Amino acid sequence: MCGIAGIYNYSASDKPVPENILKKMLSVIRYRGPDESGIYIGKNIGMGNVRLSIIDLSTGQQPISVRDKKYWIVYNGELFNYLELKQDLEKLGCKFSTTTDTEVVVQAYAQYGIDCLSKFNGQFAIAIWDKKKKELFLARDRVGIRPLFYTQNNGSFTFCSEIKGIFENPEVKRSISPKGLSQIFTFWTTITPETPFENIYELPPGHYMTINSRETKIEKYWSLSFPEKHQVSDRSFYEATEELRDLFNDAVKIRLRADVEVAAYLSGGLDSSVTTAFIKDIEPNVLNTFSIGFKDKVFDETGYQLEASKYFSTNHVAFSCTSEEIGSAFYDTVKHTEFPILRTAPTPMYLLSKKVRENNIKVVITGEGADEMLAGYNIFKEAKIRRFWSKEPQSAIRPLLLTKLYPYLPMMKDAKSNVLKMFFGYKLDETGNPYYSHLLRWHNTSRIKNYFSDDIKSKLGEYDPILEVHKNLDSQFADWGDLGKSQFLEASIFMSGYLLSSQGDRMAMANSVEGRYPFLDHRIIEFAASLPEDFKLNGLNEKYILKQMMKGKIPESILTRHKQAYRAPIHTSFFGDKSPSYVEEMLSENSINDFGFFDTVKVNKLTEKFKTGRNISEVDNMALAGILSTQLINLFFIKEKTFDSSEGNLTNMKVVEEH
Repeated sequence: MCGIAGIYNYSASDKPVPENILKKMLSVIRYRGPDESGIYIGKNIGMGNVRLSIIDLSTGQQPISVRDKKYWIVYNGELFNYLELKQDLEKLGCKFSTTTDTEVVVQAYAQYGIDCLSKFNGQFAIAIWDKKKKELFLARDRVGIRPLFYTQNNGSFTFCSEIKGIFENPEVKRSISPKGLSQIFTFWTTITPETPFENIYELPPGHYMTINSRETKIEKYWSLSFPEKHQVSDRSFYEATEELRDLFNDAVKIRLRADVEVAAYLSGGLDSSVTTAFIKDIEPNVLNTFSIGFKDKVFDETGYQLEASKYFSTNHVAFSCTSEEIGSAFYDTVKHTEFPILRTAPTPMYLLSKKVRENNIKVVITGEGADEMLAGYNIFKEAKIRRFWSKEPQSAIRPLLLTKLYPYLPMMKDAKSNVLKMFFGYKLDETGNPYYSHLLRWHNTSRIKNYFSDDIKSKLGEYDPILEVHKNLDSQFADWGDLGKSQFLEASIFMSGYLLSSQGDRMAMANSVEGRYPFLDHRIIEFAASLPEDFKLNGLNEKYILKQMMKGKIPESILTRHKQAYRAPIHTSFFGDKSPSYVEEMLSENSINDFGFFDTVKVNKLTEKFKTGRNISEVDNMALAGILSTQLINLFFIKEKTFDSSEGNLTNMKVVEEH
């Protein structure tokens, strides 16, 4: 896995790209690829790469060129079916000089053009320069596992794997986007292509981009789709289970391809236990697994993690973190997310990947994607119960079904009907709303926008971020079943924008670790989407087909345990005897007034509430994390520019100049 960056002066063929700027761009993301680095410089194009060596350790250095140096590539990703695709290309006469998947990618583009993307099974952000056509081609994997950001100004196009790299170009201006903040404080992320920064954009998942002197074009090459409501499947449940087993086995198998050791995360839940079980079947050798627990037992799942490790006989590394450690590491977490975050949950993942790297592991297989693709989240069950309740809105019994979803939350376990109605009754009767499943979450999250300053509220005016969602909807969205609509929203917004970014790629790559996700193999995504709803959500039994498939293959206690959302402590991480010094500074009246995003009086009241520790709600916790991380984002990216871009830290630099 790697990081990429580049500048293309498309309106001026005689305007060179300064090599030192490219080096600075790569230097600030060198943790994404600490093993090697390389730069290609043309007349008005410059692009580079920092490499984490995983496949072809000796000859896979980038940039790579093919077809008499007509095509040049820098690439962040893994093409898991590269061996099969390479054989196809060799039959067509292609000659290879390396054994890396990077060369397969650029040869495939040279051979097939943009149609190559439909042949790729992988996770990637690609940049290819066509020297003859004077055209830059960018592409991103189907669900956005790997990031790619860009900006355009004054005839120049700048791109990078991370936003901090773009800001190393002195021609790029820095400012926070109020609309971006409003989106994050509604959906937990922005709606692509928007980001938290003005005029900084993200190439949407499943899209490609071409830039030349005439135009900039963005096109979709893949989208998630679901069957129409009441559409009948021709698969039996047994056939579907066997097909899922075969697909998943191959998805895991090709993700074990590497010239370095591959490990796995073992969270104690169903998904990581499934991936571990398949790895052990495919490669029965000793498997290294890693898990993180919490000193705060409300959040801890260590018992299940150790049980799974014992069951699979893995070489397991388990450790736990305190609230104080989360509070301290949150500072660095936000440097890497580059987005405000409303939870501390990314921080333990940052600490976990750090532990993995300390054990000299570069690659981990994880279970992300199963909840979205196979309907594992409580939000899907919550919507189902609310629809059932809406048929008899005055019922005192039907809302009590909601207590079954959150037994691990003390306030929910014994909640009364009237309390449930107050909390879950928001727009209960609007079952025809296309966003019905997510209205309650978005509404509750949006309450933290009350902390915005008058200036931000004035700039936003009547802006409604939910209108942005329409832009990403499939044209057939209205015809899908209720669960399909819910899954699409969860996968295209929350999964791509938050889970795979702030909690996934950024936390792993911060410590030079690559995550691989077999549940996000596009064949499994498409297969899971095609299944009847009750194969996935059977009554209130989530991931039903996966559980049936794994009977007798994983510990029974894990197979039958209640779904527990991954969470981490928030207010105890920032307020206590060992409160990090930056917290007081960032929440001080001076900082709040100086930065201008939040209302000082309201923030002070919130701070006092946390200091007393009484009646703290989930909305309060979200507000704290959101305010604090926004303040830090402004500090890092707008005010102090604290990133080290020392060119001396780039490793094994390869520079190719063509004029």
